Amino acid sequence: MNLKDLNKMTSSMGNTGKMPVLFLGHGSPMNAIEENEFVSAFKKLGKELLRPNAILCISAHWETKGTFVTAMQNPPTIHDFGGFPQALFDVQYPAPGSPELARQTKSIISTTEVGLDEKWGLDHGAWSVVKHIYPNADIPIIQMSIDYSQPAKYHYELAKEISSLRQKGVLIIGSGNMVHNLRLVDWNKLNEQYAFDWAIEASEKMKAYILNGDHQKLINFKAQGKAFELAIPTPEHYLPLLYSLALKEENENISLFNDKPVAGSLSMTSLKIG
Repeated sequence: MNLKDLNKMTSSMGNTGKMPVLFLGHGSPMNAIEENEFVSAFKKLGKELLRPNAILCISAHWETKGTFVTAMQNPPTIHDFGGFPQALFDVQYPAPGSPELARQTKSIISTTEVGLDEKWGLDHGAWSVVKHIYPNADIPIIQMSIDYSQPAKYHYELAKEISSLRQKGVLIIGSGNMVHNLRLVDWNKLNEQYAFDWAIEASEKMKAYILNGDHQKLINFKAQGKAFELAIPTPEHYLPLLYSLALKEENENISLFNDKPVAGSLSMTSLKIG
């Protein structure tokens, strides 16, 4: 793509002022169809935010070798889970895609080759929360994958390359969970708000690092002790947090919401930056 084409594409999206950045603790897929305090907070957020031109979501549930963005005009709603009621599988979120935003995202990333994907769509890490924020499904949305072969620092630095999209009315959302250990979930108390001691310790340390701007400790999460090891047994739900934090600019505020644990080993903590 030459500079003329890029300028044309960029100008068509317009400048709307800098959009905030979100990290959303998405929790159980059932949040897509339940009414609870977490869902209420997502709905409230949708009423407070400026309407974006488009959404770019980094979801814990799309891991790939290499980095990709969805580039189809009509992304399908992916039900990437099992064992839930049929009502959850019946949910569709028919928001349009944005091949234009996909191409623009590819063009502004220089440290790695970004592939344009025509097969994925919207997984539940994206649609189960975005449907509450923008229920009309009328805002174009794309997803960016998480390269599972790369370390945390790679993801943090990659996110910085897409910061200019915020000035073009693009709402960037990381969707995962700061504390996410399904192997230790208390399945008998899935709807109860409580946490194991190690989950409380990890969550409190994470929030302190976030609010103090100590991103290096969050990037080096494997060096933060046993509580972090239990909170992040695999990194895919944690890495979207690093994408969101990397986009924070100096003097921008961070506000926490949905800051509660569930089922012992999950946290629903979410962030709004800017």
